Amino acid sequence: MGVTTISKNCVISAPRMRDKGDAIPTDWRFVSVEDIAATRANAIVGGPFGSDLVSKDYVSVGVPVIRGQNMAHHYVSGDFAFVSPDKAKQLQANTARAGDLIFTQRGTLGQVSLVPGAPFDEYVVSQSQMKLELDARKASAEYVYQYFVSAPGQKQIIDSAIQTGVPHTNLGILKKYEIPFPPTLMEQEAIGEALSDADALIESLSRVLAKKRQVKQGAMQELLSGKKRLPGFDAPWGRVTIGSFTSCTAGGTPSTNIDAYWGGNIPWMSSGELHLKHVYGVDGRITDEGLRNSSTKWIPAGCVLIGLAGQGKTRGTVAMNHIPLCTNQSIAAILPVDSYDARFLYFNLDSRYEELRELSAGDGGRGGLNLNLIRGLEVPIPCLDEQRAIAQLLADMESDIVVVDSRLAKARAVKQGMMQELLTGRIRLVQPAPNAKLSRARFADDNIASTVAERRTLLNG
Repeated sequence: MGVTTISKNCVISAPRMRDKGDAIPTDWRFVSVEDIAATRANAIVGGPFGSDLVSKDYVSVGVPVIRGQNMAHHYVSGDFAFVSPDKAKQLQANTARAGDLIFTQRGTLGQVSLVPGAPFDEYVVSQSQMKLELDARKASAEYVYQYFVSAPGQKQIIDSAIQTGVPHTNLGILKKYEIPFPPTLMEQEAIGEALSDADALIESLSRVLAKKRQVKQGAMQELLSGKKRLPGFDAPWGRVTIGSFTSCTAGGTPSTNIDAYWGGNIPWMSSGELHLKHVYGVDGRITDEGLRNSSTKWIPAGCVLIGLAGQGKTRGTVAMNHIPLCTNQSIAAILPVDSYDARFLYFNLDSRYEELRELSAGDGGRGGLNLNLIRGLEVPIPCLDEQRAIAQLLADMESDIVVVDSRLAKARAVKQGMMQELLTGRIRLVQPAPNAKLSRARFADDNIASTVAERRTLLNG
């Protein structure tokens, strides 16, 4: 068998190229996990036998145990269970340290995380996880991690799982996973660093977004109930039902069997589009004939919309339309009037999602909402000026959240693009050998528009 140089002083066996249409540079190879694992005992190991680690072994302080709930992020984290140092010694074969990769064996397949260098020196792997210790002379842990969280890596994990009973995998399958492998450790590390930088931004933005949502939720609870007053407002609040100050209506659906009713110029909103929250456009279009021959009707911009029924979480979802449109029969529209601020009502009802679902008529609260229930909803309401002030403050918070959420979505999309290009060798961060060429089967265009430098600029923009 031939060899491929991985670092200055280290060689590994070169596995055969996979004949599956994968296009990688000619100086790359596919290697199996067992080819790049450390050679020491228990480099690839699962958790202890069931009776060797049970709930009574857990203590309040000690050596952390890695479970599925600790694998939601790049590095294992979160609320750990602990075992005593003595117990950890008994489970020495099942310990993990900085730089090891952890895979879920049963449960949420596809979970992969790295073990960080702090704040703990070692961890115990639970029965539902597996540990991989790499040979640091051959493989970059960050590179291998990034491959297994990529779409091809995830597909390999899921496709190779044993489907009998609870889907699961095992150490034998883990050892045979294959990875597209750059020829040098330097190139692996460069790819891993670039993708890790993208992950760091994504996690930072995720934390900022969670904090902003938490602050907004707290502000809604206090401001919309009158528990906290804005400066300059001290008049008492009242409590009124929605039906006492405005009207509610529901829409309808033209017959889908009549083509003449569909494909016109009238925007028609389905309940599934309530998730848009602020509706500036919808997919559905009906004709004047469809409008005339159904119970749907035009509603003005500025209505507060509530899902009366629908799949999953749609029932009780609140939105606002910012254009005139028609709706289906599963949406209630609370019409705007001059005596209240529609945005104030939107925020009030949006904060009461669980309450709205519990109000559902029939079948122990599992049925649908209806217009009478909506009309009978009580709303604590201040004077119009205070309504507007509260609504504006919450709208500003919402706008901040939208900005961060948009940047997070962009960062995730950019990272996906980087993974597609870097983990296949389509873009090289380290100068390849002069005779290395991309396989022409898949990558025929040498004029790659996006470079990693440009993508990093996007991430930081």
